Amino acid sequence: MAMTNSTKQMTTKQKLPPNPFQHEILELVSKQRSKAKKVEILQEYANDALKVLLIWNFDDTAVSALPKGVVPYTENEVPVGTDHTSLRYEYKHLFNFVKGGNDTLTKTRREMMFINILRGLHPREAEILILVKDGLLTDKYRLTKNMVAEAYPDITWGGRS
Repeated sequence: MAMTNSTKQMTTKQKLPPNPFQHEILELVSKQRSKAKKVEILQEYANDALKVLLIWNFDDTAVSALPKGVVPYTENEVPVGTDHTSLRYEYKHLFNFVKGGNDTLTKTRREMMFINILRGLHPREAEILILVKDGLLTDKYRLTKNMVAEAYPDITWGGRS
C-alpha cells in the first residue's frame, strides 16, 4: 500500500496512563520535535511533583544542599508497580535537600534521607532526582527553562534561598 501525503501527515498522539511517572512525562516531552508540542505535553501532564523538580533544576536560587556527583545507593530492583514509591508522592520531602528548606538537618542525616528516597523509587525516577540535584536534567531530557516558563506561567522564578 502506497502512502499518500494525507497518510504521512497523520500522526497519533501518544497518551500516557493516568498519573504517569515523571520519567514517562519527560521522555514524552523529549520525543517532541517542536517547542510548542513540548509545552503542550508539559501542560497536559502538569503535576506538583513535576513543577517542583523543574524549579529545583532550573531556578538558580534553588541551591542544592547535597554534594554534587554520584550517589552511593542500591537501586530498587522489584518489578514496576509492586514496591516502588513515586516522585509524585515523595516530592513533598524535597525541601529538605535545598538550602533554606530545612537547615536544622545535619549533612549526614540529609544525605541518608536522600538515599532512602532513592532506594524506594523506580530506577528511572531515582535517576531524575539525581540529575535534578545537580541541575543536569537537560543532559538527559530535551527541554529548557524557557519551555518550562511558558508551560507554567504560575511559577515565580528566583528568591528561593
